[in-house]
Amino acid sequence: MRFLLPALLTFTLTLTLHSDEVSSFWFNGAEINRYELSQMRYGETHPGHAEFIFVTEPFLTKEQVKNESGGNPSTDVLKLNALRTFNTGIYSYRTMRSTFQPIDLAKFPQALKTNTSIQDWCGQAFQQINKTDEGWRVELRSYFQKMGDRNFELPDVALEDALWLRLRLDPNSLPTGAIELIPGSLFTRFNHHPIRIEAAEAERIQGSEISRYVIRYQAIARELHIHFDTEFPHVIRSWKEVGPQGTTKAVLKDRIMNSYYWSQNRPEDAPLRKKLGLEAVAD
Repeated sequence: MRFLLPALLTFTLTLTLHSDEVSSFWFNGAEINRYELSQMRYGETHPGHAEFIFVTEPFLTKEQVKNESGGNPSTDVLKLNALRTFNTGIYSYRTMRSTFQPIDLAKFPQALKTNTSIQDWCGQAFQQINKTDEGWRVELRSYFQKMGDRNFELPDVALEDALWLRLRLDPNSLPTGAIELIPGSLFTRFNHHPIRIEAAEAERIQGSEISRYVIRYQAIARELHIHFDTEFPHVIRSWKEVGPQGTTKAVLKDRIMNSYYWSQNRPEDAPLRKKLGLEAVAD
């Protein structure tokens, strides 16, 4: 109950601030999506699964952390925790990306923060990008010599990792045409690519039921294709990434709405994983 009560209090407060279809949908617990994953790695396709957890929370805009005990300034964000699990031969990969996009897109057109961690049997890598008044502050930690430990800044352009959230809030807000982006974090880490601004072409193709958002980079071998429901809440049905090694694909298989999963943390709650097509014990 100590986990559920703050969530309900957040819902009551935020519903007053966002009196539209976004508030009526997004402030009723988390949305959990499981995708069947075909991950390209080392020139081969590896089966796995991906989970997208979308949930709202109050966020301190200065400290750029969850507002748990009060403080200002604060804003409501839609958070995406995107996880991938797959094996390459004998050893396993686990990745997680967390991105925080304010719901008020007019006031906060850019995300406030994104971070990504990758763990495999060789080692770990972590990168975090925080919004500043001038642009972005980048932090990179890696066990690879050429990447090493780095801190640097980049100008104010859009983050590819944040576009998944803009799509769920309002696909019409997605940038189109000739744009500049900071490419997705899994691409930069898997390919040991520098975190930098890249030129791209983006288009949004609206269909009667399913629409598409496509990004094609000009100077790097990367394309991103996201297929989503045309109607709100714009559920992401599938995606594919075309990269230098081949194509990664993911297709939505299971979806749970209005979940307060953070309070379902006891051993007897493990069977709930079956609703998502997952094993009771995480693989």
